[in-house]
Amino acid sequence: VEGNQIPCTWEPCTTGTKTSENSVVVTVVASVASVLSVVIIVSALLWWFKRTKTSGKLVVTPRKLFQELKNRQFTYSDIQRITNNFEKVIGKGGFGTVYHGFLDDNQVAVKMLSKTSFQGYRQFEAEVELLLRVHHRNLTALIGYCDDGTETGLIYEFMAKGNLAEYLSDSSISVLNWEGRLGIALEAAQGLEYLHHGCKPPIIHRDVKSSNILLTDNLQAKLSDFGLSKSFEGGSHVSTVVAGTPGYLDPEYSTTNRLTEKSDVYSFGVVLLEIITNRPVIARTIDEPTHISRWVGSMLSNGDIENIVDSRLKGDFEINSVWRAIEVAMACLSPASTKRPTMNHVVTELSECLVAEINRTRGVDEDESRDMMTMASLNCDSDIIPLPR
Repeated sequence: VEGNQIPCTWEPCTTGTKTSENSVVVTVVASVASVLSVVIIVSALLWWFKRTKTSGKLVVTPRKLFQELKNRQFTYSDIQRITNNFEKVIGKGGFGTVYHGFLDDNQVAVKMLSKTSFQGYRQFEAEVELLLRVHHRNLTALIGYCDDGTETGLIYEFMAKGNLAEYLSDSSISVLNWEGRLGIALEAAQGLEYLHHGCKPPIIHRDVKSSNILLTDNLQAKLSDFGLSKSFEGGSHVSTVVAGTPGYLDPEYSTTNRLTEKSDVYSFGVVLLEIITNRPVIARTIDEPTHISRWVGSMLSNGDIENIVDSRLKGDFEINSVWRAIEVAMACLSPASTKRPTMNHVVTELSECLVAEINRTRGVDEDESRDMMTMASLNCDSDIIPLPR
């Protein structure tokens, strides 16, 4: 074009003024800076999404999580109204006191944190965070929480039959039959199976025990108390300070501080023996305290299986079903964690035990038994959770 300078090619340009050279330099620097900024921002976003995906701290977007937190938050005044000013105490523990209440005509349990428990507040935060992320019919449902100044609490669905430990030992109620015991064991196992194999990353409950298995009015079992739970950030174990309940605590974990999902498997094995025998986890004897697994082991070595089972059942059970359940429990209690089964395997084995017992009591074949189990499972989901108004 007439009047234009010849454009620069591969040779350095020798035409133009000093000002134009400076302008080119500024433009190049600005372009490079812009590209670097974009790279940094994209890298940061990729890192954040990767961290979010692998850490398990968020499985929803920040906006959705914030909205979920907002929808589930109650004030202390709400808690007073729900519990009728803390009228009825239904339980006490290291965390604090549990009260009965009503929310939108539904019964709820309100667990208030003791003001003197710093560790309790950390467990409170952990439980809220976890129960907002995970949902399963065999895990207790978190309805809401209160973090109102010095007052802190959790609101759960109400579990009318209390916890498994109390239910097994309560002499005022009818004895739970073998089918009912297997059903509870299976549902608790399914809750753990979900935490270990249905969550990404996997979650270790870390405090599985009979008092942390709650029962609905129709004896549906749900795991509770997730304040000590841990997620795997990667690898096969988590190195952590030992926490849990004596008698249920994995001996390998207690000596190595290496926590794995097999630590939960060990604890579940103890619970399963409680369900089978209705004996205390640690029996106080004249000589020395005896763990339930040692007592069962000695009975097995003598071939005395029928006296392992709760005597109140009076032999009313399918013997092969009992044998199989005991074998599962003892496998869970293997000293070496690598020899313990996964919760997937435990669920499969207990399902077969239950099928065998249903066949015996109801005179149906295996296919019908499995259909009945499936229908029972589908019919025991929790009610819709009410939200604060």
